[in-house]
Amino acid sequence: MVICVLLPRFSLLIAVEGGAALLSEPVALGPAPGGPQVVGEASPAAEAFGVTAGMRMGEALARCPELRLVPPDPDAERARWSGVLDRLERIGAAPESDRSGEAYFEADGLRGIHGGHLEGVLEATRRALGRRARLGAAPSRFVAYAAALRARRRGGTRIVAAGAVRAFLAPLEVGVLRARPELAELPAVLERLGVRTLGKLAGLPVPAVVERFGHPGLLALELAHGRDTALAPRRPPEPVVERLDLPEAASGMQLERALALLVERALARPERHGRSLRSLVLSARFVEGGTWRARATLRQASADSERLRLALAPRLGELPAPAEWLAVEVEAFGPPAHDQERLVRDEDSAATARRARLGEAVRQVRAAAGDRAALRALEVDPGSRVPERRTVLAPFPAEEASARRGSREAR
Repeated sequence: MVICVLLPRFSLLIAVEGGAALLSEPVALGPAPGGPQVVGEASPAAEAFGVTAGMRMGEALARCPELRLVPPDPDAERARWSGVLDRLERIGAAPESDRSGEAYFEADGLRGIHGGHLEGVLEATRRALGRRARLGAAPSRFVAYAAALRARRRGGTRIVAAGAVRAFLAPLEVGVLRARPELAELPAVLERLGVRTLGKLAGLPVPAVVERFGHPGLLALELAHGRDTALAPRRPPEPVVERLDLPEAASGMQLERALALLVERALARPERHGRSLRSLVLSARFVEGGTWRARATLRQASADSERLRLALAPRLGELPAPAEWLAVEVEAFGPPAHDQERLVRDEDSAATARRARLGEAVRQVRAAAGDRAALRALEVDPGSRVPERRTVLAPFPAEEASARRGSREAR
């Protein structure tokens, strides 16, 4: 069984911390600096006017002229959510979380240490997180999420047994599919076509859905039948963060010098253990409130301060407002910081170098977009009439090049 932990309006609560009374008024998260002009999570009073997350600002203000926008605080949000995941790990869970306020973990391996049954695991989760979290338990990630949504009351829990999945999903609206980012636009199209529930979607023929919607349609069908992919637990980050307070109205050369100092401090941290850096995050807190984060992933992992500074400098130019402090965080490390050239060139050196560059490119993509970002197509049934059955997507072996290179050098 998969357990879903849902903390509604987590980002909004972090942004208005210290002003919780605002939640009784029409309030919503404003757009992220430099991002699309859409509102974020909304308070119940704003939702009563029809304001929802992802709505264009013009439409949101037209629906609710009294809507108050608060700046998002992604830095504090990330730190608080990391603390929530740490508490889940203390009870033995291995959580997967792609966004704040939503996490999943397998419960079967925890039964033995929490009373031998699912209710014991749920109770341990409740003690770790408090009464505000909604919990859902089901055979797959998507069904567990839908169950947590149906646990409407505060601190509610909903369990969906394996034999009741189809009956549970059938009456739900297709709008619940928006929980998957790749299906954000599909529910609106389905509703225009008269497909308003997951039960009606599950009854459609597979070839017709695939022909009309392609891979998103096939994924939606799988979710409507209660099937989902396996969980991918998070890798706890290594806390390497350097922060520097800025003088008032710092800009231009002052910011560049501050960035150079932060990079040098990050490289000098003992936690680095001589490793190179692959992905860094530049963050800042604005003088007027709110925070800002921007990621920079290097094409090739490096420990050269000049290269790191040049990779982060363009992000520094995106800073939209005066900041109180600036910080550099190491998000992903690379291999040890050395690159020894080959002494003898053999006939396969060009192919070996190409495989090494390809492996480095795959690692860069995964550092920027996640472990499932780089895939390759494998032929399964080339003669099939259904295009989706001819090939399947499988993870690209990024470490294959390093392994081949190491075995060749050993010979």
